[in-house]
Amino acid sequence: MTFLLLCFEFAKIGLFSFGGGYATLPFLYHMSEVYNWFSLNELSQMLAISSITPGPVGLNVATFAGFKTAGILGSLCATMSIMLPSFVFVVIVSKMLKKFKDSPVLNSVMYVLRPVAAALLAAVAFRLFFESVVKFNTFSDFAFKNVDYKALLLFIVLLIVSLKVKKDPLLYLAFGAIAGILLHFGHIFA
Repeated sequence: MTFLLLCFEFAKIGLFSFGGGYATLPFLYHMSEVYNWFSLNELSQMLAISSITPGPVGLNVATFAGFKTAGILGSLCATMSIMLPSFVFVVIVSKMLKKFKDSPVLNSVMYVLRPVAAALLAAVAFRLFFESVVKFNTFSDFAFKNVDYKALLLFIVLLIVSLKVKKDPLLYLAFGAIAGILLHFGHIFA
């Protein structure tokens, strides 16, 4: 039953996640809450690893989530299921591309999907920030003792540098990963 649920959930993600790999995160958050296959902390770790490993982020997260849930067979189910809707869609669209490439209806749909995908990504970014740096879920839970000041400082520095110096985002991810490791395990090296 777990394999069927994995296939269904990841096929649903593959069908409805427009905007790249990070657009899958709202679905993955929902999955972690409903099925308890992985915790939110584990999801954040899967996302971090998926961001710095080769390949599409959404596909990498699906592979990690499937493996965490049901081992190697689970990773195969999740990976194949998340790719299947895109594969079918691309095959169908490629057959009709010339006919509908200037369609006002299709252009209107794509025009609406872009801000929706941006809003979903912004929501995920805020949620990741609050879970990783500030460590509270609602503003009534806020306490200065819950703020990870090292992570907040790293976030601010990387945000400012990334806005001023336009480089490949992987460079910032790698720097953030190394700095995070050094900040977290700094007491061991001292």
